[in-house]
Amino acid sequence: MSRPVRKYGRARTKPIISEQLFAELPRSPAKSKPQLVDPVSDLAEKLVAISLHDRQPDPEKTPHRKPSTSSTHEIKRIVEPEAQPDEPPSNIDYSTGTEDELRILTWDDVCPFGDTIEKIAEASYAEVYRVTNIRGTSIIKVIRLKSPLKPQTRAQQNSGLVDEEPHSEDDLAGELRISEWLADIPGFVVYKERYIVQGKASKALLETHQSFHRKAKRKDPDRLQFYPSPSRYLDDTRFMVVELGDAGRALEDFSLESTAQLWDIFFHTAVALARAEDLARFEHRDLHEGNLCVRLTGLPSETKSDDDGSPCRFGYSGLDITILDYGLSRAEDDDGEAVAYDLEKDLGIFTSTHAPQCKVYRQMRSFLLKGDRVCLPPKSHSRPYDVGVDGERISWTRYSPYTNVLWLAYIYQYLVDNFAGEKKGLTQFKKTTKEMWLHLNPEAPRTVLSFSSAGDVVRFAVECGWIREEQLVGEGSFVGEDGATATLNESIIEVSTLQDVHLRRSPRRRTRAVD
Repeated sequence: MSRPVRKYGRARTKPIISEQLFAELPRSPAKSKPQLVDPVSDLAEKLVAISLHDRQPDPEKTPHRKPSTSSTHEIKRIVEPEAQPDEPPSNIDYSTGTEDELRILTWDDVCPFGDTIEKIAEASYAEVYRVTNIRGTSIIKVIRLKSPLKPQTRAQQNSGLVDEEPHSEDDLAGELRISEWLADIPGFVVYKERYIVQGKASKALLETHQSFHRKAKRKDPDRLQFYPSPSRYLDDTRFMVVELGDAGRALEDFSLESTAQLWDIFFHTAVALARAEDLARFEHRDLHEGNLCVRLTGLPSETKSDDDGSPCRFGYSGLDITILDYGLSRAEDDDGEAVAYDLEKDLGIFTSTHAPQCKVYRQMRSFLLKGDRVCLPPKSHSRPYDVGVDGERISWTRYSPYTNVLWLAYIYQYLVDNFAGEKKGLTQFKKTTKEMWLHLNPEAPRTVLSFSSAGDVVRFAVECGWIREEQLVGEGSFVGEDGATATLNESIIEVSTLQDVHLRRSPRRRTRAVD
């Protein structure tokens, strides 16, 4: 059967050179042709139709996607200068409630004696900890609100400590809405609860904070400390804490020892992004190795080879992934209302060179400015709201799924560069995926066409036979079903003096008590 030429990317109206880079990709290799029941010509359309909508969310567990705030709290979102914010509705959604509507805990409540707390990462404007107790394991994301701290000591000043600026609850509102929209898609984090934590730090919090930074300094001696030491917390120091389901171990802390892990981590990520593109026109915009978690959900199995007549390479490692941190992300609801962080507010993210992912930030903005794969240097990102390729000023509310391709390229390169297994296996992986990488690589020659979305990457993989169609549409095929318990969607932080038991439940299931 002849293989039809695939079209990747949206139809273009302006016949300029830069847009032709995203127009049409060549056919996938004939030797990789999968044996499918349906004609290959119908495959792309079928995947788009079934990848998300065959998995219908439980209406009782899925939040209504309309903006929902109190009269004193409004969701923060990007609007054009001439636009006016919507009038807030009268009903209250506790998942985006104000500080006064959230329970207030101490650090000893969050991690009492016998529980464990471990600092595992630093996100866009938050510290990330793992809390474990007899009720389960959760990830908590800690954002300092505007509140007092002890001044820096002389030693802290001499060490170059730079305190992260405090934030308001509005800074988190958009991320919470996106979290709720994506919570039913396999590969995205489970949102549990929000609460306020106030007061001096516990001994365990201070110890894990110090341990984290000692480890970070060993890996990068020039690394600065951006978050204040818990030793500086006062009785009135306040934090907004978001509790999430445990996602496993960050990719940057995971040892890659088999090629099956490379295949699964990359394509689990691509499939999750593709489904989110389909459901919510989603762009992550910050998907580096610290925001991608890996966990073992099944036993590894032996990968089939081409000698067995099967090119399938997906689903043999026993690993699953979870995508974290939507602080810089973009998505929209069923009514087309976009929620996005305005990256133009701080151009430092595009001019910084302190980490490898900084180049991807520049690649994203360069694409908005020029419409092609050329990455402009840091000095070209000094003017906010510059005019883009379409003659209009840059707006991060616009949907540009090519940013997901840029981050998939970054993840692919990270996996290859940090593989600790046999060199022969890595060589074979790179050889097999050579054509995919050619169209994924943002530094490919100008004559090479590019994927325009994560969905394109998944369709290419299915055509090559690396992913079987039934793996995409099978029951629970991308869900790490690891014995779900009552704590999966509920907070594990219990306070013995708390009388209103319903307040412990996930805000996605909670309704306001009637007076």
